[in-house]
Amino acid sequence: MLAGDFVEDYELMVPFQALLSVGCAVDVICPGKRSGEQIATAIHDFVGFQTYAELRGHNFTINKDFDAVNVADYDGLYITGGRAPEYIRLEPKVLEITKHFFDTNKPVAAICHGIQVLTAAGVVQGRKLTAYAAVGPEVTLAGGHYQDVPPTDAVTDGNLTTSPAWPGHPAILREFYQLLDIKIHS
Repeated sequence: MLAGDFVEDYELMVPFQALLSVGCAVDVICPGKRSGEQIATAIHDFVGFQTYAELRGHNFTINKDFDAVNVADYDGLYITGGRAPEYIRLEPKVLEITKHFFDTNKPVAAICHGIQVLTAAGVVQGRKLTAYAAVGPEVTLAGGHYQDVPPTDAVTDGNLTTSPAWPGHPAILREFYQLLDIKIHS
């Protein structure tokens, strides 16, 4: 998982715990951070303004050194949202990591503003995807086909699944599990 300071709290905590619950090993990395260091989260909520309101969330402890990541060791990539993507996308290694998953056709999930990492990496050309509505113009400018869907939905195109915001966790996680070939039986 790619994250950074002021990642949206739910968009880190929920998929992290959900992936662990189905048996995935999940490393959360942040540029410039080492295992054991913390990042701050933010809680975004829709309370009647034209955009979300932001409150301070929890601290999250990074569990893998950013510089120690070997992308070949991973089966999938999850890009979290919030404000973190606007600055982690400035780190060349974040873009290299992201491109690897597209070059090797491995599963990728990105939520909300996490799509900003995808547009910066140049991997959305010709793809259908969604994002937080304010990121939609970036998708179009990067050559992607922005899909305006309810925040509870996900859009999947090949190895990529995206959702506009945290209300879409059930949809994006269901799609990501399928891309990872995780089968859940009741």
